[in-house]
Amino acid sequence: MKAGSGIPLWIVALLAALCLAVLAWTTFGFVVPFKHETGQAMLDTYFAGYDESAVFHMQKLLDENETATRLLRAMYFGPELIFPALLTALLFLAFLTLGSAPSWFGRSVHPLAAMAVYLLPFIYGVADYGENIASLIAFGDGGSPSFAAELLPWMTRLKFASLAICFILLARLAIIRWLSPRQE
Repeated sequence: MKAGSGIPLWIVALLAALCLAVLAWTTFGFVVPFKHETGQAMLDTYFAGYDESAVFHMQKLLDENETATRLLRAMYFGPELIFPALLTALLFLAFLTLGSAPSWFGRSVHPLAAMAVYLLPFIYGVADYGENIASLIAFGDGGSPSFAAELLPWMTRLKFASLAICFILLARLAIIRWLSPRQE
């Protein structure tokens, strides 16, 4: 794989635009109305994470507010069905576009380390879908809500940690690529 890997920039830009559109749909169609309805943010928006007590508090809040429950379910069965897949694809294509795995950061990289970096977007995607499933179980009527309530904070942390690592690596790759001499 060579830098750029033949992926047209317009595909990456299209994926980025789709991600922004779905994120706007999620934010203005579900997150803002949920906050207006309940006075509390959805747990999915807690970037710093949360603990089990926050999950149990949200369960109680949703038991008392049917509108908030419908908003949360509609979000998970609407934009949250496609957003993790779109963002995973965008991150993976951005890694392919920005750098050649054997020579990242100006040094040779072991093939397993390079593969691990390429897997980061997929770790994000699996964690985001896992968080969504755990939320549906924890805030639903059936299943095992106590196990899902324990799992939910960890899935959220894994999602945001992998996403942060992806953004840091992509920023570093972009800077290195911008500063490197042009090869023609």
